[in-house]
Amino acid sequence: MSNSEKNSVEENRSQKRPIAKRFRSYLPVVVDVETAGFDARRDALLEVAAIAIDMDEDGILFPGEMHSCHIKPFEGANLDEAALKFTGIDPFHPLRIAQEESEALHSIFRPIRQAVKETGCTRAILVGHNPSFDLSFINAAAERSKIKRNPFHPFSTFDTATLGGLAFGQTVLARAAKAAKMEWSSDEAHSARYDTEKTAELFCLIVNQWDQFKK
Repeated sequence: MSNSEKNSVEENRSQKRPIAKRFRSYLPVVVDVETAGFDARRDALLEVAAIAIDMDEDGILFPGEMHSCHIKPFEGANLDEAALKFTGIDPFHPLRIAQEESEALHSIFRPIRQAVKETGCTRAILVGHNPSFDLSFINAAAERSKIKRNPFHPFSTFDTATLGGLAFGQTVLARAAKAAKMEWSSDEAHSARYDTEKTAELFCLIVNQWDQFKK
């Protein structure tokens, strides 16, 4: 390696933000999806929201900017009536400003890649409440859209259901949030934006408490 290359590597290391050192250079990104069923390959992806997590100079995690979008069902997608009733989403409502699946994913992935770059991390890792569900829909949609630069680790995740059970004895998001003394609105729940916001708040709270406990 030449001296210029060594200097470049050292410069990149020095520019890393504290979050890059906390999770083995993975950037936690909280994601929630709303769907028209449970089968990631057959059922429509209808909403996505994402928040990248950052860390201040004192080592305290905090949620970054919210990015979200409504999504049009992909061609041939299954729409399960029970799932739509549960979420309250009308995929074809005339006032629902929705994007094509490929366009929506690009609008979500773009700021995530930028956050990974700006923090000095190497890749995003999905944080969710039972995140294998969310990740399966993200991966299936990326595959349908032929997006090769999926910013997320393909299978590793952080699960706030597990963390909530550890910290507060509660695995349901609403119950874990209430046990953590967070504000919770049942009327706003089950939208991607609200659930992402509360999942991010819960994740930061638990990790920050753990880090304080270790000191």
